[in-house]
Amino acid sequence: MSGTNRPEKAAGAVKGSAGSVQSVDRAISVMESLARHGEAGVREIADELDVHKSTAFRLLGVLEQRGLVQQSADRGKYYLGAGVLRLAGAAAARMDISQEGAPVCRELADELGETVNIAILDDDAAVNIMQARGSASVTAQNWLGRRTPLHATSSGKVLLAHLPPTLREGLLARSLARFTPRTVVSAAALRTELAEVGRQDFALAVEELEIGLASVAAPARSHDGNALGAISVSGPVYRLTEDRMPELAERTAAAAAELSRRMGHGL
Repeated sequence: MSGTNRPEKAAGAVKGSAGSVQSVDRAISVMESLARHGEAGVREIADELDVHKSTAFRLLGVLEQRGLVQQSADRGKYYLGAGVLRLAGAAAARMDISQEGAPVCRELADELGETVNIAILDDDAAVNIMQARGSASVTAQNWLGRRTPLHATSSGKVLLAHLPPTLREGLLARSLARFTPRTVVSAAALRTELAEVGRQDFALAVEELEIGLASVAAPARSHDGNALGAISVSGPVYRLTEDRMPELAERTAAAAAELSRRMGHGL
């Protein structure tokens, strides 16, 4: 009996998945239509998508709940909402920080001879979107595009420290993975460290992600003062020594301030 039920369940799952994809495709089509026309009513949207009016109304309702479309009270027509600007702004900021950060990374890598990265927050990780290598780091590993844990990297700690408290606490409530004996996995200990990161405006990570690896990072800010990303210097512990760290922190913070200026902070 159970064997005869499996094909029906699988078929239902495939059908449901296909229906979900179709709904996403239609929702995107609605927003593209509103982008072209400026505004449109339910009937106009239904006709353009070749769907029933009730389907168009349901799609618009979901998009309106997410702030992606809004309805004119007097005309009853829909137009793109502020939520689209939020998404577009996030994408633009990511592209801007990559473009503006390239010369800053290159200059810092040339000056210090180490690997320099720019990382941004990606859900529960830091992802490196820009990298420059100095003369001493020719054989260093490639961090570009790599997602790294927030609690075990200097960039991640900077991003964590500058998150709104509610979001930060949500991430700290999760189980923190231990990568080396020096990884901080206690939420209480990490809170104390992040408070210090917030005060001094830079973070250190020494052999917390990998044995033999050290790094220092500082926040790159947008025009409104929010941390868009973090610029970091990393290398082996025999070069990034305890004695050298204050100088590296100072230079990294200066580079982050320059990148922040390029992003409109303080202007």
